Amino acid sequence: MASSLTKGSVTPDTPGSETAFFGHPRGLATLFMTEMWERFSYYGMRALLPLYLVAPGGLHLNAGTATAIYSVYVSLVYLLAMPGGWFGDRVWGPRKTVAVAGAVIMLGHLTLALPSSGTFYAGLGLVAIGSGLLKANISTMVGHLYSGPDDPRRDGGFTVFYMGINLGAFAAPLVIGTVGENVDWHLGFALAALGMALGLTQFLIGSRHLNARSSVVPKPLSAAEKASTLRMAAIWAGIAVVAYAIVGFSGHYTLNWILVPLTLLGLIIPLMVLVRIKRDKELDRAEQSKMSAYIWFFVAAAVFWMIYDQGGSTLSIFAESSAENSVLGWKFPVSWYQSVNPVLIMALAPVFAWFWLALNRRGKEPSTIVKFASGLVLVGASFFLFLAPLSIAEGGHKAAALWLVAIYFVQTVGELLLSPVGLSVTTKMAPAKYASQMMGVWFLAVTAGDATTGLLSIAGVDLNKTGIVALEATLAVIAGVAVWKYRNKVKELMGSVR
Repeated sequence: MASSLTKGSVTPDTPGSETAFFGHPRGLATLFMTEMWERFSYYGMRALLPLYLVAPGGLHLNAGTATAIYSVYVSLVYLLAMPGGWFGDRVWGPRKTVAVAGAVIMLGHLTLALPSSGTFYAGLGLVAIGSGLLKANISTMVGHLYSGPDDPRRDGGFTVFYMGINLGAFAAPLVIGTVGENVDWHLGFALAALGMALGLTQFLIGSRHLNARSSVVPKPLSAAEKASTLRMAAIWAGIAVVAYAIVGFSGHYTLNWILVPLTLLGLIIPLMVLVRIKRDKELDRAEQSKMSAYIWFFVAAAVFWMIYDQGGSTLSIFAESSAENSVLGWKFPVSWYQSVNPVLIMALAPVFAWFWLALNRRGKEPSTIVKFASGLVLVGASFFLFLAPLSIAEGGHKAAALWLVAIYFVQTVGELLLSPVGLSVTTKMAPAKYASQMMGVWFLAVTAGDATTGLLSIAGVDLNKTGIVALEATLAVIAGVAVWKYRNKVKELMGSVR
């Protein structure tokens, strides 16, 4: 998408500058470019991560440990979106939080670029923390650019904004992946830092075009709350330092002392959040009913993301060792597979939007539940499809690249059926008391799915074996069928939400 700045007719009370970006407030260009460069850095690093972890010139870990690290890292990014939103609401405000997040992400990538295994995990932690801080707040600032939920440009503005995500995600593996795999791993990570530096620089320069609300702390902590928060943080940090010092000095420390607690947190925290909301006595009967229905969607989404996110770990590691990564004799880096999903999203999303509108006009658009169930069945089908290249590889041959492209295609169609619907139903079914927190709850489904993958890998389960792949595929299909079979019960719980 070629970006251009044009003059637009905006009303005097429009937040931001009179100069428009594709007919939208000028501030959208700032946030579009920030998100594009942040996603460029994030997805470029993600494309390299599992390959670097298993490479002889990298950390040279086994596939199971590499998958566990990758899965725990991704689950942590989404888990930290909730405290990231809290910082924006209670401590710094969205604009300052995003600026700090960009600096932390850049520092994390620079740490990854250092040729030392000792600093590598610290770099991953910094990128995860920064991504969590940024992810929860930048979308809020997009909303601030418009004069309320009824502004007719609002949905279009978010569409343009999300194109930035996919542009960055598409370009990153082609640039960062190529340099990392073919030139030097650490130079690839340094390019990710450069991408975030570009995003942060233009954010700081263009932030004058953002709405003044983006600098406001909506609900600042009181002095007592600050003291209590700092005290609790110090206590938990002290406990962690003492515990790991004991383990380290006793000679028992292994990587699992980090991976296992983070994996368990990725499963326990989503469960605790759902239970806390569901048991809240302040929710009325209709809100309680909607939350009961939402739990169905949440569990199903966790199963979906458990399989879907293996596209960056299990499938990537398989491609590195067992696929013929070439087209018509031209070889390409393994990381390029990670560009397939974003380019398909950009190509297919408008088609799906048109298709749903066309069916809606005829009164034939599938319900939210049917779309959700179909997404689950498709992600299961993608892993049934994965059995073919696995069988080819077990026979001693290299699987064709088109097998993997076909898997990513099926998963992308499933994503377009499930992910937008999940985002929409989350906002529609959110209890009034938790309206601003429910998007973070939706991200916790990703956390739970990836944490499950991490736990399986830590337990020694080989996710590139036909038996476990078939089991995961069957689980997803069964979950999809269950959602469809009990659709009338779920509809009843959803009340007026459709």
